[in-house]
Amino acid sequence: MPPVPRKRIVIVGAGFGGMAAVKALKGANADITLVDRTNHHLFQPLLYQVATAALSPADIATATRALLRYDKHTTVLMSEVESVDADRRIVRLADGPELAYDFLILATGAAYSFFGHGEWAKYAQVLKTLADALSIRERLLSAFEWAEECGDPEMIRRLLTFVVVGGGPTGVEMAGTIAELARSTLAWDFKNIDPRSARIILCEAGDRVLSAFPHRLSHYAAGALRKLGVEVQLNEAVNEIDATGLALGETCIETANIIWCAGTEARPAARWIGADAARNRGVKVEPDCSVPGRPEIFAIGDVSSFDSGSGAPLPGLAPVAKQQGAYVGRLLKARLAGRREPGPFRYKDFGTMAIIGRSHAIADFGRFTLTGFPAWLAWSLVHLMLLVDFRSRILVYVNWSWAFFTYGRGARLLTGVPRRPQWQRRAGLG
Repeated sequence: MPPVPRKRIVIVGAGFGGMAAVKALKGANADITLVDRTNHHLFQPLLYQVATAALSPADIATATRALLRYDKHTTVLMSEVESVDADRRIVRLADGPELAYDFLILATGAAYSFFGHGEWAKYAQVLKTLADALSIRERLLSAFEWAEECGDPEMIRRLLTFVVVGGGPTGVEMAGTIAELARSTLAWDFKNIDPRSARIILCEAGDRVLSAFPHRLSHYAAGALRKLGVEVQLNEAVNEIDATGLALGETCIETANIIWCAGTEARPAARWIGADAARNRGVKVEPDCSVPGRPEIFAIGDVSSFDSGSGAPLPGLAPVAKQQGAYVGRLLKARLAGRREPGPFRYKDFGTMAIIGRSHAIADFGRFTLTGFPAWLAWSLVHLMLLVDFRSRILVYVNWSWAFFTYGRGARLLTGVPRRPQWQRRAGLG
């Protein structure tokens, strides 16, 4: 009897969902091709710590090939997907060959949305990739360096004003960490300026930060931010962003540093395959994460819109992507082996956490909640264990320990020539 030919599975995206699918497919009768725009798997929950000089890029990212070097049936390609011909079952790469598939898993993630104001992207920085994090780190550290040399009080005020837009976990974590950077790490490093005078503003259009958490935890987080010196502006939407700063309601804030941590939208996978999309452009999927009418195509993680039965799609969290990736991998492995497939996907919510600053965090585990140091400790342990390899765990643990006892940060080098804000260049300072 001739051997059963191996199926071809193409996975687009080497994030949490894509890597979980690869792991679950280990030993399946299939040849897997993993395509990603970068050559690394990134632990996004700690990306803000790279942006604020607490960690180095290599602490939270590992080369995808290194992770899969012993998987002889998985090929890794660093390329950009241009389109998908769902009828012919072909993935077209922007700079490579066409990839034929029997099954396709889309795990391309999401990007930040400026709510129809794409022109704001020119003036506000976002945090989704390592390049984004390094760009923010460069701008943060350079702002203090430029303020030290300029001697103009008005310009110093603008340089040392930092605005974070969005009161979700990323925005809260970013604002709290910038405050600690200014108030503690850099406090005694300059002679002409006082970094502790930096103004950190967190803007949220809703009536509370961390709205996905219970009210008590949101209230605690807002209080912890204010203790760190962060100005929490609620019920105020951003009306305009330009080279001079932003308009928040009726107030204009002059600043050189705007970090956008507000809404997100799925990457254009729905357009590739001609599928129905939700408001955030996520692919609407069946209970088994497949695309309606296309049982050979699956969408997982942030690029999908999965109806959990609660009236709202599952949130764009790493645990959702990991569980969906593992589920689809198990489903395809069973299908290829002719075994009974698992039932519909069910997300297991083990709790959500957010860190506000040193020894301040919140954790919601459903039956009980934590705040303060216990929550911070739980957050630290969970994130250490979720890191993809042992080397990363050791590096992050050492850096965190050093920062906790000394308030120091080990990734403060500026290796390029940062570009000054346009208004500062006009003033003759660059």
